[in-house]
Amino acid sequence: MPDGMNSKISSKIDISEKLKELPTEARLRAIQRLKIMSLRAKKGRFAHLLLLLAILGPGILVMIADNDAGGVITYAQTGSIFGIGFFIPFLILMIPVTFLIQEMAVRLAAVTHRGHAEMIWLRFGKFWGSFSLIDLVLANTLTMVTEFIGIVFGMEIFGISQLYAVIIGLIIVLSITLFLRYYKWERVSLLIASFNIIFIPIMFFAHPNFYAIAQSFVNWHINGGITPLFIYVLLANIGTTIAPWMLFFQQSSEVDKGTTVSDLKYAKRDTLIGAVIMSLVAISIMVFTASLVFNGNSIITSNDSSVYSISYILQSVSSKIGMLPVKLFALGIIDAGIIAAIVLVASTSWAFSEALGWPKSINLPFLQAKKFYLPGITCVAIAALIVLIPNLPLGFVNITVQVIASIVMPAALLFLLLLVNDKEVMGKHVNSKIHNIVIIMIIIALICMSMAYSISIILPKFF
Repeated sequence: MPDGMNSKISSKIDISEKLKELPTEARLRAIQRLKIMSLRAKKGRFAHLLLLLAILGPGILVMIADNDAGGVITYAQTGSIFGIGFFIPFLILMIPVTFLIQEMAVRLAAVTHRGHAEMIWLRFGKFWGSFSLIDLVLANTLTMVTEFIGIVFGMEIFGISQLYAVIIGLIIVLSITLFLRYYKWERVSLLIASFNIIFIPIMFFAHPNFYAIAQSFVNWHINGGITPLFIYVLLANIGTTIAPWMLFFQQSSEVDKGTTVSDLKYAKRDTLIGAVIMSLVAISIMVFTASLVFNGNSIITSNDSSVYSISYILQSVSSKIGMLPVKLFALGIIDAGIIAAIVLVASTSWAFSEALGWPKSINLPFLQAKKFYLPGITCVAIAALIVLIPNLPLGFVNITVQVIASIVMPAALLFLLLLVNDKEVMGKHVNSKIHNIVIIMIIIALICMSMAYSISIILPKFF
């Protein structure tokens, strides 16, 4: 046998033996990195496509999960209350905004190989680390409540009771979280997330006026003017498009996946693809309800919780075009709630474990890393129980949670901005001046809108 062939065989044996010596977490991550390195060494468009597919995951997951059950309901409510005059162009505008924010988290992960909670703890100390962790856990738990609201509502359309809907949702989420290691967890999650696209064909059941949609970009206006309700719904739409958990999830997911600086080009494409899909799905939902439910002659200006009823919205839809699109919509809400709950459980567990120095990888089996999994399990169980509270105004709770997410977002963005501009941490990968200016403008805009909402509550006659 030629010497060259002998050396290759011995090299493979050596690598295989070395991999066996590694802990489970490191071994599984190393195997995936070797596959990516092998693809990177190949030339040609097909090899580049395979490399992109191998790196795809965190960006698409975080964006599609952002179109969670709460988000789907919020977009449906927005379309039915305000139509397409303002919010369709607004959602297009949010594509670059969301991408610029999440790209910073990707870059931070690739350079530091540390999760977001861990970096805040290391760079800003225990006080701010604790503040950000408590903030995230509360926000994640509230957001999980909206996921179960969606799961319950969707399953009730198929005759499944509230209790059984919650149990089924919990079983699916916990099974995927506890029994799949990172690569399979990511691929199964992506498969579930792909069903989110169902909202795009559902839109065509409404026979939307595409000319009117195009005109909304030319005549960008607010139906009914600026009212407390408009500010409330605007904040809800921002909260369901950009949220603190997204930063924590994507950064930790990229770290667990093993993303490096060499992967940045493809990781950014992953994030951009996800942002575009997110926006298209959101627009489709809004166009669907705006076409069938919105009444331009009767703009709602009150904060009566009945205006947020997703049941009323879909009843109006079924009365006009039948139950088939309503059932498809319900399946979409169930899917959105499940994939978002999976992602939020992971986000919570990663953040807790990074901050407290516990094991922090989905590559670890439950019995080896109970501390890692318990925070996420606890939060999702609490959220499920909250949904079972009798007479809870689910529609109002849902949109309120999105508002809360937008209010706490400036603090999360500020931590991220400081980290990606820390030359000691990022080296040559710090933000550009233009990137910094855009993010600062976003932070200021969020603060101003939160203040405007506060004023609208205290001094409603001012609007």
